[in-house]
Amino acid sequence: MKPRIGITLGDVNGIGPEVMLKSLRKTEVWDVCQPLIIGPEMLIQQLRDLFAPQLQLPPILSGNFTSVAHFPGRPNAADAGKLSGEMIEHGVGWIQQGLIDAIVTMPISKVGLNAGGYPFPGHTEMLAERAGGTPLMILATEGLRVALATIHQPISRVPGLLTRERITHHATIFSESLRGDFGIANPRVALLGLNPHAGEEGTIGTEELEVIIPAVATLQASGIAVNGPFPADGFFARYRPGDYDGVLAMYHDQGLIPLKMMARGGGVNITAGLPIVRTSPDHGTAYPIAGTNQADERSSTEAIVAAAAIVRARRGKSGGAVE
Repeated sequence: MKPRIGITLGDVNGIGPEVMLKSLRKTEVWDVCQPLIIGPEMLIQQLRDLFAPQLQLPPILSGNFTSVAHFPGRPNAADAGKLSGEMIEHGVGWIQQGLIDAIVTMPISKVGLNAGGYPFPGHTEMLAERAGGTPLMILATEGLRVALATIHQPISRVPGLLTRERITHHATIFSESLRGDFGIANPRVALLGLNPHAGEEGTIGTEELEVIIPAVATLQASGIAVNGPFPADGFFARYRPGDYDGVLAMYHDQGLIPLKMMARGGGVNITAGLPIVRTSPDHGTAYPIAGTNQADERSSTEAIVAAAAIVRARRGKSGGAVE
């Protein structure tokens, strides 16, 4: 049976509905999964008429959702944010009930999510609270997979959050995900340093000496193939696809700027470390172009295909590798 992939609308006034509907016109999506749309049925039909009038809609999972008008490019924080949170909640619940196998979330506004009554810094943290587990954000594109030791945190808080235990735990989850979700038998992971020049032996910060290097030693002793810490700028300047199976960055922009430069509009956000499968496009709501039919659906298409591949991998069947 093809994986059943539930897809949320995200913020309905951003580009999420457009890229989702454009992706549902792709044969590569239907070849690998049974897509289902999560959201208010009447609104979904209106969005279909606007962005993909020839599309035969897949089944719609319509729960008790907040009614929201569609105003492309005009954030309606409280109502749209509340709806985006409700769709996430329903999606997690439907996975737990066995109605769907995975969830693909279209982009949301974090301001809207908070205004709608969901006090989380983003999808990842909300999914972890609802589903349980320790979330690990992985961004993947062809030739590069980057995971984050800290996610949506102010830079000022990052050094205090980086403990040996946190790094070893996240690197272990990353290695397990590379093996179980991506089909890599013996994954190799590179750890980046926090400071310029990876601290240069303590002269530009001591986090490498006190935290990251001991974490690397612990990981290696446990049998995980990990190296580092590497200075981030030099590592990415010389990086070649295949050098490592994954890179663990210490904070958000350190890892995601180079990955998004490589992805060029593609790329997938994968949440590892949870008992559910969740992916999303690697971009935001893009309000300035919402409703103009200019949005690029490559990332959302890749997110749906990746979710199906991870479900297959976790089922232990063939075709589970995600590239």
